[in-house]
Amino acid sequence: MQIPGNLLTTAMAVMPHTDVERALEMALTMDVPFWPQLPNYSYYEDMYVQAAEHFPGIVLNVGQRTLRFSIEKFTEEFEQVLEHFDDPAYFDVSRTYSAVYHRFLSLDLANRPAIRGQLEGPVSFGFNILDQDERPIIFDDTVRPFMLEFMARRLNVQLERLKGLNPNAFMFVDEPGLQFLFSAMAGYGDIQAKGDLDQFFAAVDHPRGIHLCGNPDWDFLLNLDLDILSLDVYTNAEIFASYAPSIRRFLERDKIIVWGIVPTGFETFAVEDIPSLTARLENVWQVLWSKGVDREQLVQNSMLSPATCCLVNPDKEKTVERAFATVAALASRLREKYRPG
Repeated sequence: MQIPGNLLTTAMAVMPHTDVERALEMALTMDVPFWPQLPNYSYYEDMYVQAAEHFPGIVLNVGQRTLRFSIEKFTEEFEQVLEHFDDPAYFDVSRTYSAVYHRFLSLDLANRPAIRGQLEGPVSFGFNILDQDERPIIFDDTVRPFMLEFMARRLNVQLERLKGLNPNAFMFVDEPGLQFLFSAMAGYGDIQAKGDLDQFFAAVDHPRGIHLCGNPDWDFLLNLDLDILSLDVYTNAEIFASYAPSIRRFLERDKIIVWGIVPTGFETFAVEDIPSLTARLENVWQVLWSKGVDREQLVQNSMLSPATCCLVNPDKEKTVERAFATVAALASRLREKYRPG
């Protein structure tokens, strides 16, 4: 299937809400809804913790909100995990780790243009989880290959569940850690990452894509085997627009870009409105059109979303909810302008 573009809306899954039903209600206001992740509701709902469910070697302390890794525990639990490798339920998100996911699965979503799930990606997971020596597990040549296989299996199981609700379901692989690949401090470079991600995506079912809010090497991302790329263009507009040749080739392969244009931070959101955000996005598009990106194809292969998630606003969830409403209003305005009738 083709992920629908045409300036439809979706949003990041991480939300500040502690009211499960309200969070789901807001997710359903998007054209392409998703199941929310609510770390303020429970530490189990932290995106790294959710991804870590059943991963061998994980040391989780919910009370202290810590997530670590033990190679000794990994060795002890490895065979047990392998015994469950053909059990889809083992790799799905359990009710303990998400208060919303199974509620989302109970809904009638067949008439939506698409629906979406998500899971933390292996690069970010590997950078974020530290072992007993305070070393990211991505550097462990024994753990890393299994991690790629494990995360791919989890993505495929979730996608299969979602396709049961809507045949146009797709998955975001959340990869904020990709922006650190090109730092001399990383110790895990782009060549290794490219090989690992090629191996990872070869095992992940279509349709799938990457979401991140940082600023990586966009050539690197746009040349991966993705169906959809979601980014914070509000912050990274000028840099992203400078990659016009790669963006053009990405769109010519009939892939989708999700333009994260509406800020969700309290102070930043307060200084923007629909006209200013329209101008920001159109400025990027004008640059791309001037560099050979096809106008009609760009519009057809675009979706809109908030720029980032945000958990720390002084008004808690209110600005995020306003940002969701602004995304919907902005999309309506742009569809009227660029896709009349």
